[in-house]
Amino acid sequence: MSGHTGFKGSWLTLWLLRLGARVHGFSLPPPTSPSLFEQLSLRKKVHHEPGDIRDPAAVLASIQKTDPDFVFHLAAQPLVRRSYDDPVETFSTNIMGTVHVLEALRHLKKKCAAVIVTSDKCYRNDEAGDPFSEGDPLGGRDPYSASKAACEMVAEAYRHSFLQTSRVVLASARAGNVIGGGDWAADRLIPDCVRALVGERSIRVRNPHAVRPWQHVLEPLCGYLSLARMLHCSEEGTPFAGAFNFGPSWNASQSVLEVVHRVLEFWPGKYEIHLEKDAPAEAHLLRLSIDKAEKHLGWRPVWDCEVSIRKTLEWYRANQEEPGLMREFSEGQIQAYEKSAAREEGPCEHDL
Repeated sequence: MSGHTGFKGSWLTLWLLRLGARVHGFSLPPPTSPSLFEQLSLRKKVHHEPGDIRDPAAVLASIQKTDPDFVFHLAAQPLVRRSYDDPVETFSTNIMGTVHVLEALRHLKKKCAAVIVTSDKCYRNDEAGDPFSEGDPLGGRDPYSASKAACEMVAEAYRHSFLQTSRVVLASARAGNVIGGGDWAADRLIPDCVRALVGERSIRVRNPHAVRPWQHVLEPLCGYLSLARMLHCSEEGTPFAGAFNFGPSWNASQSVLEVVHRVLEFWPGKYEIHLEKDAPAEAHLLRLSIDKAEKHLGWRPVWDCEVSIRKTLEWYRANQEEPGLMREFSEGQIQAYEKSAAREEGPCEHDL
């Protein structure tokens, strides 16, 4: 796995360990302090290989040494606003990092299921409000979105140019805005809310009317695991070799301000609208169609927005009270999600 020290990568690593997988992680050091990777004590449980996805020789050596059955590529520069500050880093990490992973994978001689994680922001967004399907045009008006659209094009090019005769089966995953405990990144809504609430300050709301497909981090991770399993088990990976959206029900997207109100229902505080005059442009309306994942993977959302926010804030509350027990608490949330998925007859069981 690349990017196992990040927020989403740490949750996926914990889940894979719970499933009995041997995890080899290739990543830069944790991007934040505190970091979920350290809070979950994952360094002691995985084969942790420090490395930069922008180094093709290091990526190739790591994959050849590991000889993986499954690859989850999550390493990325994941922030829209940071992409404006450093577009070169964003393009080199997100695009060429993906090229390096795929270039290394195409030399594998064994069956391997690879899931390249991109973003729902890879679509050319006209902000008409219609949910995006996997066949819709790609594009991006900011460096981050453009880099993720390019990742999808790179994956498609490698799939058709090099992997048709390979035993590597490849899919890409486009997830909506994820929330969950242990996200400490800057310029993300829930972490910003938590930092303000802990410090007894007003939450500063930058884009109150922006609509996003919010979902708990365990939702798309369940999708990635289901996709990887189906890729590995099916003949040549079809119809699973391709792109898949993972998001909430299309009519469940909510505005930033609606999410803030739900946060304050659980954790009392106050907010203030803070419109920035020269703020970098970001999309205001984004929805996803998840019909393909439902049809081919049997995957569907389990926790609605209210439950997702509550589970997220319960994690941060627990971290305040007993920070040394967050691995056990996080494993408990994964178990709770699996039970919820089982009741919904979703893909909660994975055999990797």
